[in-house]
Amino acid sequence: MTNLDIKAEAVVSAAGARRLRQGHLWIYATDVVREPDDASAPVVRVLDSAANIHGYAFYSRQSQIRLRFLSRDPSPPTAQLFRDRLRASIRRRAGMIGAGTACRLVFGEADLLPSIVVDRYGDFVVLQTLSYGADALRAEIVGWLEEELHPAGVVERNDVKARRLEGLEPRKGLLAGTVPEKVEITEAGLRFHVDLLGGQKTGFFLDQRDNRVAAAQYASGAALDCFTNTGAFALHFAAGCSSVTAVDTSAESLAQGRANAMLNGVTNVDFVEANVFDLLREMEQAGRSFDLICLDPPAFAKNRISLSAAKGGYKELNLRAMKLLKAEGVLITSSCSFHLSESAFLTLLHQAAHDAHRYVQVIERRGQSRDHPVLLGMPETHYLKCFILRIL
Repeated sequence: MTNLDIKAEAVVSAAGARRLRQGHLWIYATDVVREPDDASAPVVRVLDSAANIHGYAFYSRQSQIRLRFLSRDPSPPTAQLFRDRLRASIRRRAGMIGAGTACRLVFGEADLLPSIVVDRYGDFVVLQTLSYGADALRAEIVGWLEEELHPAGVVERNDVKARRLEGLEPRKGLLAGTVPEKVEITEAGLRFHVDLLGGQKTGFFLDQRDNRVAAAQYASGAALDCFTNTGAFALHFAAGCSSVTAVDTSAESLAQGRANAMLNGVTNVDFVEANVFDLLREMEQAGRSFDLICLDPPAFAKNRISLSAAKGGYKELNLRAMKLLKAEGVLITSSCSFHLSESAFLTLLHQAAHDAHRYVQVIERRGQSRDHPVLLGMPETHYLKCFILRIL
């Protein structure tokens, strides 16, 4: 592919055109006033009602996000545009990449490569193409990644709900080379085995990397790590704590967590299979207390409709954690729900502190790791909120 032969056009409303001018990359179905004649076109020219050309975008007839903006240039995008953006995205992470390390190399819209995600795990690469337009370029993207990175293997993890909203079938598997059952990575001196084909997300929660390293500085005494998954936060706490209780509902994840503990020679982490909400109540009734608690739950608010119920869940979770913390204890609490803003999350934490009859300090306000940058003008790229709090 050297040039995209783009003949299809989409016409957007004045509100849609204004959205593009303000730096947002998405146009929703409600702001498309004329759909392209060719419903199968992966890339279309974008015009307004006055026939002004605004550029080019990935197109998906079945998605509520109809257009994902690619270029403001009046000329059609070329293969070189995609390759240059891919190369620039990788170059931005040069200081974060080392032997055996894991890093997000392409973060979709934030790197001006909408709906394309590329994660590197040592010598291996995981690719997600999360829209109809991006999926049409999958073979080319794999070729470019092989040219740029020379990976031992390229894995596809397109088994996510977002693809169904695009009318795409979920897929996962090997796209190039080979990949072992477990890939070993390192993070701040710790070793982890990652399952690239079966693990959550693309194998590991890369967006919390910087927060795990920061949180380890507060580790002391008895710690409780809730929603531990494969034990990443817990193992970072282990060196500074006398004991760590790591909780999750997934027996498979806990088994991998125990294996990761053995890999690092860590013996003071107890992996417990339980529902976190139930366990926190039981611990409170039993008079348990901790010096450090970490809350890293899955997204409670998948959409705006579920936001109200999600707020109740976040508040209860944090309230019970605050009650279990000793004076001067530290709470590391996160939300990966985009629909719950940072200010709304902070308000919930204040309400939880009030109901728990605790005074609480904010020590650090954090977000997703540096390899998950936020694009100004597009708040959807800022989804992870993390607060480090102290109980007075």
